[in-house]
Amino acid sequence: MVGRGRPRDAGIEGRVLAAAAAEMRRGGYDALSIDRVAEQAGVAKTTLYRRWASKAELVVALIAGLREDVPFEPSDDPRRDLTELVTAIAANLTATPTSLIADLAAAAAREPRVGESVRALWAERHRSVTAVVAKAQEAGTVLDHVSPAVLVDQLVGPLYYRLLVTGEPLSPDYARMLISSVLGEEPS
Repeated sequence: MVGRGRPRDAGIEGRVLAAAAAEMRRGGYDALSIDRVAEQAGVAKTTLYRRWASKAELVVALIAGLREDVPFEPSDDPRRDLTELVTAIAANLTATPTSLIADLAAAAAREPRVGESVRALWAERHRSVTAVVAKAQEAGTVLDHVSPAVLVDQLVGPLYYRLLVTGEPLSPDYARMLISSVLGEEPS
């Protein structure tokens, strides 16, 4: 039996998310217009609403895309895993316009639905990274003077601080220095 209707255009999601990101850069969350996003993406508003029921869901999809750009698959070497993660987050943040990161963070802070969705989206990632830190602490390869969750905050938080507050570069060298200062020098 042949399916009904037109097949889904796989490029729609990419075009819509690119248009939404451009709209966010132009005017932030409050000025984000579904009409303009649909127009820029070359799709009907109904097509957009079938995939994302609200502006908030569209913004959460943008944030999910940023997370997916930084995969995290733990190996048997927790320190390497954490170094690769922090370096990848720094590279991803550097490649993304700062204004977009700031607007997405502001949307999550101001819009309860976006904030709740973002926290849920990142909760699993935070749990898996925290588990890697705990494993490294048990193995004695990472300092164990602080809870694993706090160490994760100390690894990732400075990246956003540099990006959004000081404007200093997020270089691979900075990521490595961050790992050393938070986790301690690598055992010989």
